[in-house]
Amino acid sequence: MHLNQVEHYSKSDWQKLASHFHPETGLFIDGSYQKALRGDSFQSINPATGTPVAELALGTEADIDRAVAAAQKSFRSGNWSRMAPRDRMSVLYRLADLIEENGAELALMDSLDMGKPIADCIAVDVPEVAKTFRFFAECIDKIEGSVTATEYSVLSMVLREPIGVVAAISPWNYPLLMATWKVAPALAAGNSVILKPAEQSPLSCLKLAELFVQAGGPEGVFNVVNGMGEVAGKALALHMDVGKVSFTGSTEVGKLMLIYAGQSNMKKVSLECGGKSPHIFLGDLSGDHLDTAVETACGAIYSNMGEVCSAGSRIIVDSSIHEEFVERFIRKGKDAFIPGDPLDPATNMGPLVDHSSQARVLKMTEDAIREGAKLQFGGDVPGGALSSGAYVNPTLFTSVHNDMSIARNEVFGPVASIIKVDGLDEALAIANDSNYGLAAGIWTNDLNQAHRFVKEVESGTVFVNSYDEGDMTQPFGGFKQSGNAKDKCFESLLSYTRSKAAWYRLR
Repeated sequence: MHLNQVEHYSKSDWQKLASHFHPETGLFIDGSYQKALRGDSFQSINPATGTPVAELALGTEADIDRAVAAAQKSFRSGNWSRMAPRDRMSVLYRLADLIEENGAELALMDSLDMGKPIADCIAVDVPEVAKTFRFFAECIDKIEGSVTATEYSVLSMVLREPIGVVAAISPWNYPLLMATWKVAPALAAGNSVILKPAEQSPLSCLKLAELFVQAGGPEGVFNVVNGMGEVAGKALALHMDVGKVSFTGSTEVGKLMLIYAGQSNMKKVSLECGGKSPHIFLGDLSGDHLDTAVETACGAIYSNMGEVCSAGSRIIVDSSIHEEFVERFIRKGKDAFIPGDPLDPATNMGPLVDHSSQARVLKMTEDAIREGAKLQFGGDVPGGALSSGAYVNPTLFTSVHNDMSIARNEVFGPVASIIKVDGLDEALAIANDSNYGLAAGIWTNDLNQAHRFVKEVESGTVFVNSYDEGDMTQPFGGFKQSGNAKDKCFESLLSYTRSKAAWYRLR
């Protein structure tokens, strides 16, 4: 069902659609759904209700070998890697159209799998997936090599070619979109792909591979293997026939990807890992500008249940406006995001991905209180009809210092921490006092202060008088232990290619 047809769906409409939901649950290898070789399976659980969504095939090392063999065969055949650029573009354009035509089903899959509000899936995730494929389709015939300046009797060329077999390991917080940030540029560059989606949310990724074949993509070019990270993901990262692994997830597992690459064939590794992003508010803010800043700060931490690697979780506020900022944040933030049924279009906050995540976040709030942070609101779970879900209410701490665990560790939940500072120097020092460097933001009316912040903050993505905005031209990625790669942009596409130097001695 097309996205346009469900814009005005009600909660009962979505519940009815969910009641008739019967997704494909096999592994998608070599152009078709297949059972796992061992015959094992696992359940996808709806975190809003605790009930199973589907029973899926559980891929293991043997299934990874099978998928890599299919990908390698397709790559060597040239049916995709050597396809004319304009023809490859046409396939990805058709895929983008099919994503929109099947938008309701894809949105429902992500909502049921990980509790994402259906309104967000319809308005943001699925449209952005289609947009991503169109962007990288447009880039295909823009990949250029060069002819270098050499002596008269020599022709020296630098060629760009696809790497070969690419492994993509994607997270659960944006199941389809984060997978697409990897798959779209890898396919656009001419590679064959094996995608290992997070075991919590694989359904939409399976459907995406099916749509790729429906769009005219050759069999074996795009494969999806469900499985556990420590088994299927590790097997991909260690595989000798995989030329690159692209991973989004925790810093801890990202480091393992580097180890696995070294233990195998020294494959390329692209990492987008954790974050503890500073969101800074200087003392020259007032009036409507301050209101806008506070409202943005709420969205930057509570959107998507706080399950965002670039969430503005460290809110660093100048002492001259601290009291007013906190007052406005409490007034705006306490009720701006209300936990509810993800299938209700009015809901803007769903559950966390599972009950273990809920328990982890609640434990971190308890630790913050014990360390001296002041709880302003939240730190608990909603009751009533939501009590069986993995919900956590929006939470705010003040009196936070940067050496507290709540300020140093990634919560990955709807928990904000406000840190008071005196001036830009102290704000920068605290912002950079972190193992992470994914994103950062600053709000100020002083262009000189903003410019200095952009130059000196140790973050790969920086926002000025905004947060978490951007388009497909914007490189997204971090520094330090937040990773080493850029997503979305043309640079991302080039990272799925390799350069080859050719030296012709002419006679």
